[in-house]
Amino acid sequence: MARIDFYRVLGISRDASDDAIKKAYRKLVFQHHPDRNPDSSHAEAKIREINAAYEVVGDPDKRRSYDRLNWGDETERDEAADPAVILDEMEKKLFEEGRKEVFAVLMKDVKRIKAELAVIRERTVADQGYDTFKEKIIQDRASEVMEELTTSEMDGRKQRLVEVATEMMLSQGVVKRGDVGGVRSLSGRLEEVFRKGRLKGFAAALELFYERR
Repeated sequence: MARIDFYRVLGISRDASDDAIKKAYRKLVFQHHPDRNPDSSHAEAKIREINAAYEVVGDPDKRRSYDRLNWGDETERDEAADPAVILDEMEKKLFEEGRKEVFAVLMKDVKRIKAELAVIRERTVADQGYDTFKEKIIQDRASEVMEELTTSEMDGRKQRLVEVATEMMLSQGVVKRGDVGGVRSLSGRLEEVFRKGRLKGFAAALELFYERR
């Protein structure tokens, strides 16, 4: 199945202004509205596609998230990828976004990193009798302190990324829009992937400063 580019749907370039996007959207709605095309069997589907595109790129915050998820790494895109491949690619992007976010936060606070390493070292020695960089204990500690490390602004950004990613997956047919349970499950899955990325960011920052004793 072909990839859906929301900018292409609206007939605009990626650097289009907000006003240009709005004008393009209004023009397309006027042109393709089912009431103006009563004999077209594709009018309703076309309007849904146009509305989905505008819902994302017509909102400045969602648009930034969309651009980041779609072209942030400037990877070559497979125009014939199937839904499973598309979903896997999106999960990798969200995981990386979560990882980089928390990693950056901790790298600005080396004192906190050393304090966390002390806690983890104590728990590891108590658990197995000697010090190692034990993944399970690190992940558990990351889950405990994640709320302390993330701000409401960070959580708002995460929510926008997940919402946009979900909309992108719906547009690619990964889940049908009418499948309420499927959409909810998809959104939850993407949010969990982002959370795991954050946990990995915690571990990656600590690993840079870890010294076995």
